[in-house]
This record gives sequence, C-alpha cells and structure tokens, in this order.
Amino acid sequence: MITLHHCVSARSFRPLWALEEIGVPYELKMLPFPPRVLAHAFKEVNPLGTIPLLEDGALSMTESAAICQYLAARHSPGVLDVAPHEADFGRYLNFVHFGEATLTFPQTLVLRYTHLEPPERRQPQIVDDYARWFHARLRTLAPLLAAQPFLCAGRFTAADISVGYALMLAELIDLNERFAPSIADYWSRLRERDGFIRAMRAQEAAALAQNVPTIPSPKLRP
Repeated sequence: MITLHHCVSARSFRPLWALEEIGVPYELKMLPFPPRVLAHAFKEVNPLGTIPLLEDGALSMTESAAICQYLAARHSPGVLDVAPHEADFGRYLNFVHFGEATLTFPQTLVLRYTHLEPPERRQPQIVDDYARWFHARLRTLAPLLAAQPFLCAGRFTAADISVGYALMLAELIDLNERFAPSIADYWSRLRERDGFIRAMRAQEAAALAQNVPTIPSPKLRP
C-alpha cells in the first residue's frame, strides 16, 4: 500500500489531493510542521526531514509535483494524466512543475520571513519582494483561466492540483486578496471538487487520530 507522510496543508497536500481524486488506497502518516524540527525520528525515514514523503513499495519520493505526476501516470492514465500523444502533453508537464517551482517557491520565502523566523530575523523587504514575484507570475494564468475552466487538455489534471495547491497556500498566508477574478473563480471551482473536500477531511481526521495539531497556518496560532 502507498504511504504518504504529511503535514496539515503543507506541500504534501498535493499528493494527498491526487490520491483522493484517484481513489487509490493509501495510509496517511501525520507529522507536526516542520518535521525536521519537531519530529526528529522522521529523518530515519527521510534524511531530508521534509515532507512529502511517499512510499510505494521500494520507491520513495520527496517532490510534491513529481509525486502527483507519478500517481497520475501510474494510477490515473487518461484522467489526471496527460499522455505523450495528446496535444497538451508539454503544456501539462509545464504546469505541473510551474505550480511548485514558479508559484510555491516565492511563497515559502514569504512564509519564512513573516511567520517562521523569530521577530528579530523577519525581513519585510524580502516578504514584499517575493509577494510581488508570486503575483507577477500568477497573473500569467489569468487570461488562460478566463477562457477555459482548467489549465490544459480540456479537463482537470494533476497540473490543476499542482497549481491549485499554490493558490491554497496563498490563501493561508494572505496572498489571495490580489487574485484576478479568473484566478479567484478557478480556485473556488477547485475547492468545490469532491476530491479536494475528501483530502481536507482526511488530513483533519488523521491529525486528530494521531494527535497532531490541525491548524496549518502560523497566522492562526495563538
């Protein structure tokens, strides 16, 4: 059985969402965030100390976008996956990795220097610069999503999970107020999907059962 190591609403939500969309059985192991600080034993399983970690037999994977691509190809061909013979194959691959490399990267710096660093190490200029970076790159999607409901191939795919998680993170760290209308509408559609709702419920139930805090965003912590 597939095992996913996950922190509430962290990058590992991407593969959790994919697993729920596909309907493949899996075991969900919850960790406090950040696990490399709060769950030292996890490094025995993943020396990086990062999440996600997906284990599928002898295979271990640690990159959230790559895991989504793997799950789609292995367990959901023609549905979450886009095959090489399809016209949008290249666009699909680009958006799968755009969600992480282009959109989530600047958000991690905003998160770090607004919430995770102690007050004396917080950097408002870095926060402002990388918030602008995120919005500038997100705006490239606005015309596309004004013209079509999903990113590529005329259907919901793993690319939408990858980019959709970046929008979820933006909401958690207060970067969603400047969403273009087409981006806001797209995010609203994604949140209404049964797979997304099941993933949210799965992480909450698992966190409660495994005694892991269920509040994902530092801005919500006392």
